Amino acid sequence: MKERIWVFPGSFDPPTVGHLDLIRRAAGLCDRLIVAVAHNPDKRGAVPPEAREEMLRRCTRDLPNVMVARYEGLTVAFAADSGASAILRGLRSTADFDAEWRLAQINRTICPDIETVFLMSRPEHTHVSSSAVREMALFGADWHSFVPDCIVTQVAEHLKHRS
Repeated sequence: MKERIWVFPGSFDPPTVGHLDLIRRAAGLCDRLIVAVAHNPDKRGAVPPEAREEMLRRCTRDLPNVMVARYEGLTVAFAADSGASAILRGLRSTADFDAEWRLAQINRTICPDIETVFLMSRPEHTHVSSSAVREMALFGADWHSFVPDCIVTQVAEHLKHRS
């Protein structure tokens, strides 16, 4: 049987407890999960892509079938080049579904052999997002419960330079 490789793409700017929950759940559903940090050289994130990769590696070091990689370009092309059979997307709301459904259709057109798998966020994570973390940090609100404990210090260091 062919190895089931999934790709979980995102900016992860910064990684959140919602991301980590999806990673842990998906790791149990496939043989190998590639957490793919999207890098757009035209956009400056709050956290450099190399740091996002390192943080995700730290958060997933106890998951032997999870690897972290960085990529540029189309996600579906990265997935195909990685030998993936599926792209994982997390859904927090019906609004997420609308946008993700359209993207899944485009990806299906480009590469019909790659499925899109949707996992619903747990209710306690539906309000968690990287943009919320960045905004809370900018205005001095407590964002620490939104990111995994193992990277709070690292995230704080990067967000400190943004405010």
